[in-house]
Amino acid sequence: QVQLVESGGGLVQPGGSLRLSCAASGSIFSIYTAGWYRQAPGKQRELVATITTTNSTNIADSVKGRFTISRDNAKNTVYLQMNSLKPEDTAVYYCKVYRAIREYWGRGTQVTVSS
Repeated sequence: QVQLVESGGGLVQPGGSLRLSCAASGSIFSIYTAGWYRQAPGKQRELVATITTTNSTNIADSVKGRFTISRDNAKNTVYLQMNSLKPEDTAVYYCKVYRAIREYWGRGTQVTVSS
């Protein structure tokens, strides 16, 4: 079992930055691929970014060049650095870790981009 807790969300003005953190506990974090997903009101949950156990990353086209995903296995934490935020980035952001058929989700953190 893996427990995930996201933090770092909040209200930010357009053009601003936030860094989300996802702290994992309960298992060996380094063996899991980690990812960030988001869900805006009335929309389906979508992939934002993933990072593998070897630090290979995949970034959604909608945030490419603005968002960066990273991980610190010593701290059992995955990060999402979000720059040049836009109102359309407003959503609940969720962290997921997975390996083979096992996957675990956090409860999410709200990000609101508004002036």
